[in-house]
Amino acid sequence: MILIDAERVHALLDYPSLVEALDNYHRQDIPLLEDLLLEQPSAAGTPTHFFLRAAWQPQQDLGTKVITIFPENKDADAGLPAVQAVYLLFDGSTGQPKACIDGTAITYRKTAADSALGAKYLAREDTEIMLMVGAGAMAPHLIMAHTAVRPSIRKVLIWNRTASAAEKLASTLSLDNVEIRATDNLASAASNADVISCATMSPSPLIQGKWLKPGTHLDLVGAFTKETREADDDAVRRGKLFVDCRATTIKDCGEICIPIATGIITESDIRADHFDLCSARHPGREQAEDITFFKNGGGGHLDLMTARFAYSRVE
Repeated sequence: MILIDAERVHALLDYPSLVEALDNYHRQDIPLLEDLLLEQPSAAGTPTHFFLRAAWQPQQDLGTKVITIFPENKDADAGLPAVQAVYLLFDGSTGQPKACIDGTAITYRKTAADSALGAKYLAREDTEIMLMVGAGAMAPHLIMAHTAVRPSIRKVLIWNRTASAAEKLASTLSLDNVEIRATDNLASAASNADVISCATMSPSPLIQGKWLKPGTHLDLVGAFTKETREADDDAVRRGKLFVDCRATTIKDCGEICIPIATGIITESDIRADHFDLCSARHPGREQAEDITFFKNGGGGHLDLMTARFAYSRVE
């Protein structure tokens, strides 16, 4: 069994190659998926969690991401992160352990590549302006991944509730032939953007559908519970709706299940997921003026695909 640390994961998984690999993997059937969550109360009142996210592609590979969530770590003297993870990869035919991989790095890479795969099929090829909503740890990866699949992007605007975080990211991230700067006007930036990627912890919508110009591609990453969303009902109504995986997104992500519950949309309004797009069962963007609405819900299948590709590049 080999060990692949975070630095090696990032070096192995350049975004053009990883997006192509995910495209190919999505032409297969979806793996068997299962999650397990254990919770323990703590003296401070904030529970700790042990989370397993497993996926199995029969006769190929299986694996699980093992995640610990200890919120009190961020306040401890040791300075450990609240969320830590490893990915364990096994041979799908024999069960033999193959690799132990840094799980946080896998999460960053697969999440950004998942969104970029959506943009590959749904964003206009003449896209020039990207808006990044949120300036957290995912933001630079989403910017790098989107510019990898849409090299026509010439300007990236970054908006964050705390303006200093957007300014810091804009000053530290550098891409060839791309202007990167912070903005404090979300409405104006959204109205002018060709691609909008959102990765925030906002409990309520930030993006208003009335801001979106024809042809915009909207990528929604941050809201991952049934109660949260990053775009309002108007954005849902105006958009052509896509998700990364029907099985992991429609019933579990507020971005989709809330407007279904309120009657804004039905499940049949979801036009396609990555398995449809990559297998040519749906063409993706159909008209230049379409507003495409894409929900990145994640899932254990993406961790498995990304871990398999990382392992293949080490062999």
